[in-house]
Amino acid sequence: MTPLLAIQLPANQPLWLAAGFVFILLVLLIVFLVSVSLRKYLRRESGPTRKEFDPAAPSPADQPAFLSASMQGVIQRLKTQEKELERLHREEKQRALQTERLSEAVTRNMPTGLLLINSHGLITLANPAAQAALGAATLSYRRYDEALGPDSPLSRLLTECLRDARTFQREEVEHSTPAGDVRHLGVTISPVLAPLPHLRGQAPESVPGKIAGALCLLSDLTELTALQKQVRLKESLALLGELSAGIAHEFKSALATISGYAQLLKSEAAAGEQAECAEKIVQETRALTHLVTEFLRFARPFEFTPSPVDLQALVARTVAELREEMPGVMFFTEGEFGLIPGDDGLLRQALLNLARNGAQAAAESGADVRVTLRGSLEHAAAGPTQRIAIIDNGPGIAPADLTRIFLPFYTTKVDGTGLGLAIVQKIAVQHGGAVTARNLPEGGAEFVLTLPIQQALNSQAVDSPVGSI
Repeated sequence: MTPLLAIQLPANQPLWLAAGFVFILLVLLIVFLVSVSLRKYLRRESGPTRKEFDPAAPSPADQPAFLSASMQGVIQRLKTQEKELERLHREEKQRALQTERLSEAVTRNMPTGLLLINSHGLITLANPAAQAALGAATLSYRRYDEALGPDSPLSRLLTECLRDARTFQREEVEHSTPAGDVRHLGVTISPVLAPLPHLRGQAPESVPGKIAGALCLLSDLTELTALQKQVRLKESLALLGELSAGIAHEFKSALATISGYAQLLKSEAAAGEQAECAEKIVQETRALTHLVTEFLRFARPFEFTPSPVDLQALVARTVAELREEMPGVMFFTEGEFGLIPGDDGLLRQALLNLARNGAQAAAESGADVRVTLRGSLEHAAAGPTQRIAIIDNGPGIAPADLTRIFLPFYTTKVDGTGLGLAIVQKIAVQHGGAVTARNLPEGGAEFVLTLPIQQALNSQAVDSPVGSI
């Protein structure tokens, strides 16, 4: 066997060696050119960002180290941007929180009541003014018809708004509070519309939407309504007084003449039927004279100069007079009575009429007759007021009579003139106050005389003491 090293090379061995050497040189040349081109490319690409890195950063020729340094730079920039985003987020969150707090403060302190009801009928927002106007301590997250009452006029308006997207502006409604008080409210109700998903981005006024809730603004107009009622009542009483004063004067003159002739007939007639008839004439004329006197007292305007009236002393004198006049009736006094501007005689007449009326009504029940005069001081929006309640333990007032008992000549008594309570109302109105009546849940009736405590008393250097009886 011929050894491997002993193999005979071809005769053209120098040509093969030359060809191989040339091929190797070409490969090395190509590699060198590619390397130079790649190095220039890397230098050109890394040139603008080179100054962002440390000066000791590796050369692009050292590719692993260069890529690592580039990655570190990118990470550093991302961290910087992340911190900037966190700062912007904190600022936006702080601004949103401040806006929310401002909105809550405005809603909480605005004098107008605000109710926001969602599409399911739940009250999602109720500010303190709304709670005060509606007389309810808790309204949020309750159904409006349950919180306000299903038969409440306000509930009916909210129902129509949520159902038909109706808007109500400057409506006046009556609302009964849980305590039984009737308040007059001015309300404005508007639907809250949510745009349909496929119409979002268009002009809001041209986009129909579904009803997402209702917004209700309300104001308590009770005091304003009462003031308007008092003004109308004063005008009516003035017209009635002018009309009736002349008639009453002529009627009283005629009665005086009849009474004079009847007395003359009685004195000259002998005993018998003639004298008896004359006595009846005298009695009837006395009754008519009393009626006309009461009517004149009601018809004439009460002209007086207000002066400080100590209600504590006035109530004590009135009760003492009533106890002497009606020994079978138990009169009680309690509470606070202050100093008010007014006329002592007119206020005494009002208290006597109310207390007598309560005692006479309670006597019909047959039980022990009790009448209580209870005083309290209240602070309303229009100023401080004195409240005097006259409470009896009688059968109460018939619902049909409750709205008519203050009308002149309206009476439920056989021998009543129907002017006692009308005179009380006129005295209250002349003093800038009011008188109301209601039946108590436990039985009996309550008449409330409300009188303003004007600040004008301070100019007279007179303190306003509060007395308790």
